[in-house]
Amino acid sequence: MLLTLLLTLIAAAAAQAAPFIPRDGNQVLERLPQRNDPLQRELRALRKAVAADPRNLPLAAQLAHRYIEAGRKEGDPRYLGYAQAVLTPWWNQPQPPVEVQLLRATLLQSTHHFDAALVDLHAVLQADHSNAQAWLTQATILQVQGKFDLAKASCARLYALAPELITVTCIANLASLTGQADKGYALLQSTLDRNPDAAAGIRNWARTLLAEIAERRGNLAAAEQAFREMNGNGDADAYLLGAYADFLLDQQRPREVLPLLKNHLRVDALLLRYVEALKQIDSPDAAAHIELLSERFNAARLRGDTVHQREQARFELHLLNDPKSALHTARRNWEVQKEPADVRILLAAAVAAHDRQTVHEAHAWLAKTGLQDRKLTSMLQQAGVQP
Repeated sequence: MLLTLLLTLIAAAAAQAAPFIPRDGNQVLERLPQRNDPLQRELRALRKAVAADPRNLPLAAQLAHRYIEAGRKEGDPRYLGYAQAVLTPWWNQPQPPVEVQLLRATLLQSTHHFDAALVDLHAVLQADHSNAQAWLTQATILQVQGKFDLAKASCARLYALAPELITVTCIANLASLTGQADKGYALLQSTLDRNPDAAAGIRNWARTLLAEIAERRGNLAAAEQAFREMNGNGDADAYLLGAYADFLLDQQRPREVLPLLKNHLRVDALLLRYVEALKQIDSPDAAAHIELLSERFNAARLRGDTVHQREQARFELHLLNDPKSALHTARRNWEVQKEPADVRILLAAAVAAHDRQTVHEAHAWLAKTGLQDRKLTSMLQQAGVQP
């Protein structure tokens, strides 16, 4: 593999030559090729305009919004930092303009500072009760925290404020997490059929959730069809690629994961899945990639970054074969977020570490919420617990 070759060449060079030390922090070491796609051209133009007038709120908000979109599309957290930097003139104000407060809440959500984001969203909604984006962001955070009744109330606010597909996607996803997967799936599918002209980003979000619900229900053919169609249409963002890769890994089809992800390895979550695929096929390239992932997780830990604790627990369990560390990380992650993938890694680590108490805690959560997931049901049965 190319990355392995590069690592080998770098190691060989290091063994033969003294390290090069730049004269100062301004010295240019290498110039990377400039990307020239439409998004990057737009971002360059907006950056230039904001640099000329950094306190121009409409311009700054537009650039921050586009950075957030780019970060979600590409799975690159650096864009979130760029967005925050653009908002520097207003960032630390206790009551910034509503537009900034909403963007700040979105960025706080993306870095898993959920409670702080909810404070900002409450203020936004106090000032503008009809702000659909604020209601949707609030619903999303509350759902991730497992506060499903409150999330449902926020989704309901969207009926008079947002397009039908946004409202129904919010409601249907919650239904799928609270014992009504069949109803949520049917509702979302029919709404997608009624809205063929909805914005591409909204349809992509809805169809990804539809594929995930189908997979949890055990309808693997429907899930695969949805994943294939979106990936084939060029609609795949980092989240979709990760979900599709997980589907293929669960089906023991690692060789299909490698070409799917090979051009996206700068994203830690996708590199993780790529390495899991390498390990499934006993590739000699796996070891170098495991070392690279280890370095990335260590760097995140030193930064105080807790966004990727779910992925770190998965790394520790499946690639380092360290169930105790994986369980410790999964439990810390569980304190913050409670999506199906979070309960799955918590349960998997608990089973591997022979921690019956945590297994029963996960079982109690599933019983309480009514979450239907064939994979979790199978894991419980293998652990000797009746779902």
